[in-house]
Amino acid sequence: MSPMKRYANKQAKARKRRRLKAQARLKHQRAQAQHYIEALHQALKALDFPETLVAEIEGRLRAQQKLLGKIVALMFPTLFGCRHGHELTRVRGWNKHIPSQLLGALPKRSWRKRLRRLGLEMLVSIWRQTQDKSAATHSRWQWRWIVDDAVFRKDGKQFGLVGTWDSGQFKHTVPGIDGVLLLVVIGDGKRIIPVDFALRRPNPTGPGRRCQEKLVLTQHMLDERLAAFAKRGVTLPAPMVVADSWFSDSKLMRYVANAHRGTLLVQGKRSYTFTLEDGRKVKGADVVNPAKWSWQQSLHAPGCRYVRLRAWSPTYGHVLLVVVDKPGEKPFYLISMSLTIQVTRLIQAWNQRHWIEQMFRILKHLLAAEACQARSEDAYYGHLVLRLMAGFVLFYTSRVIFKGHVTMEEIVFTLKHHWMMVDYKPFELYAIA
Repeated sequence: MSPMKRYANKQAKARKRRRLKAQARLKHQRAQAQHYIEALHQALKALDFPETLVAEIEGRLRAQQKLLGKIVALMFPTLFGCRHGHELTRVRGWNKHIPSQLLGALPKRSWRKRLRRLGLEMLVSIWRQTQDKSAATHSRWQWRWIVDDAVFRKDGKQFGLVGTWDSGQFKHTVPGIDGVLLLVVIGDGKRIIPVDFALRRPNPTGPGRRCQEKLVLTQHMLDERLAAFAKRGVTLPAPMVVADSWFSDSKLMRYVANAHRGTLLVQGKRSYTFTLEDGRKVKGADVVNPAKWSWQQSLHAPGCRYVRLRAWSPTYGHVLLVVVDKPGEKPFYLISMSLTIQVTRLIQAWNQRHWIEQMFRILKHLLAAEACQARSEDAYYGHLVLRLMAGFVLFYTSRVIFKGHVTMEEIVFTLKHHWMMVDYKPFELYAIA
């Protein structure tokens, strides 16, 4: 065989091998997409989603057909390569009014009630499984209440909830809708469960109401959720609430300590002033100066060091300051009104605060929560509550059903590219090839 013919045969075999590998890879990815959509339905059933919310919406709309597939599509529009409702109707071949009808089917109180019930049922189930366990198990399954707000960008003055808000993500004021989210992180991120959500009014009445409104919302949400657990006969330990510096209000911190015997842990600002036990007066900018203190190494976080200080503040009274210096991060300090609590427990609780940022990233990027064209407050509550439920379902599917072997991004991206090849009747998906 001549060298030229040998080279031609080699290239032909290589092309055939690449084609067969591409076909096998495509077949495997389609099978994965089918498996992922079945796992999502399994997660919805485990969370008792279809039998509750779907039935109520069908009753409100007096719909004869089953609406589970349409509601799931509104929860996960990115699974079908869409962001807005009009894109979803065009891709799925629906009536263009279906998204607005489904989102506006329930009033905002009903939407919030559904989210609260979902979180309550999950947390009560976990509490019943762990209440009789050992102290070591309880230490691994500690509950931390994380609260934060986020701005969902949205242009337009025709909608009553749209206003101009300070956004830490964009470092400036942006037009949008600001929501306050309360979730519970169990253990070291084993479960992340949203328990309540509320939207802030852009122009609340009264002096100082714009800044104080999210503090009032946080207090009400925490009171209502703890009262709901008490009605179920669940005896929870004193709550550990974690928030950023925007929630560092002395009245709220004192209220959590007195009403619930809990701790509100917040990050301090550089402008705060304190008087230390030795009589020195320092500002927050001086507290985070690494050269001022003798540091202790943390046994639970390699490379992390901290300083424990007792101080008095004209605003907070007697407080405990914990200065933390982590590798690759700027030093910061935490404020707590609980003077006897262990510093390592405070640092561990603060390390769980990033999970609420993870939830906001899931909402905005994986689930396109900012892409909403609703024109009523009820519909926008429905939009955000459905996306919050979808984020929890994604997390449950990844962590519980797939045991962490499949990421949420992999589920979304695989179904985004191969949903047309998925055949699953409960979600009204019929493979075209």
